[in-house]
Amino acid sequence: MPPSPIGVGVIGCGSVSRVYVPHLQRLNVPRQRVDIRLCCDANPAREEVVRDRYNIESFTTDYRQVLERDDIDLVLVLTSMPRHYEIARAALEAGKHVLVEKPMAMTLPEAAELVEIAKTSRGFLMPAPHVVLSPTYQAMWRRIHMGQIGRPLSARGFYGWAGPDWGPWFYQKGGGAMFDLGVYNVTSLTGLLGPAKRIVALSGIAIPERIVDGKMQKVETHDNAHLLLDWGNGTYASITTGFTIQKYDVPGLEIYGTDGVLYMDGEDWAPRGYRLWENSKGCWQDFEDTSSWPWSDGIRHFVDCIESGTAPLVTPEHAYHVLEIMLKSMESGDTGRAIEIESTFTPPTFADADLLDHGAHLVHAPGTGSGE
Repeated sequence: MPPSPIGVGVIGCGSVSRVYVPHLQRLNVPRQRVDIRLCCDANPAREEVVRDRYNIESFTTDYRQVLERDDIDLVLVLTSMPRHYEIARAALEAGKHVLVEKPMAMTLPEAAELVEIAKTSRGFLMPAPHVVLSPTYQAMWRRIHMGQIGRPLSARGFYGWAGPDWGPWFYQKGGGAMFDLGVYNVTSLTGLLGPAKRIVALSGIAIPERIVDGKMQKVETHDNAHLLLDWGNGTYASITTGFTIQKYDVPGLEIYGTDGVLYMDGEDWAPRGYRLWENSKGCWQDFEDTSSWPWSDGIRHFVDCIESGTAPLVTPEHAYHVLEIMLKSMESGDTGRAIEIESTFTPPTFADADLLDHGAHLVHAPGTGSGE
């Protein structure tokens, strides 16, 4: 007999929910795995949107009503960034499983509280982003840890755009490009290479005023950043991010080792595959990700974990480490100092080839050459 559907409460019904909610609903084929029992948003006008778009009738403007429901097992925290900590903490204390969008908190003390509460809560805490779950990421992880590019020495991450013209909180204290964009690259590179040890950054406000929701707004937090991360033993990475980048055409991630190179094709939150150069073969090999993996697929993994009673591969400790790097990158930008990273975590491992390679296959392997 199939298990009963997992009761779900969605807190925050803005743009992010438009991806998560349909993804949840698709999980109910061929059998019902989840039941979205209550949606919540501080804006009462979103009740009509929820009803018309998702055919969900139950709505509230008070998130505490979601947490009080005994028939809700899993809570999605999809609000603006400054609300994440407060709601995620309350949900954990209510014994719920919690998926919280990035970042899970705005300060290290708040994030540390969530990590500790999650250790004893009846529910799992799974912070976004979930980039380590994509088939492309997992395949690259395996290539690195099988030694196919030798010892990684240098890496680079790149992700940015011109910035949103909605949501004042993107540009207020507690928002910013690092929390919205840079978080992906920091998560990916620390997942591939392990905990970083030191950061130095050029980070600041490049565009002091922006038009947001039709009004001129002062920018209060960093919108332009270049990070340098140090893993020790001469292994370094750079990350470029910001609401200052109109267009670009470069790999989302690059890993340079003693014996080869890995490029991620596309963004790490929307990868299209990867390129591999091995000195021993003398040619580029192109691998396409045909899975069409969506960044919201972390919710599928979470539902799998809840059903099986196993902890998610995406951990609060990793999210804490990423938050420390992001906060200290802005501190480094303000002070001009290199700053030690104090936290650590255990990265997820992907040793199962079936888990790694579904949806990815070799599509092009040019002959021997000196590089492209």
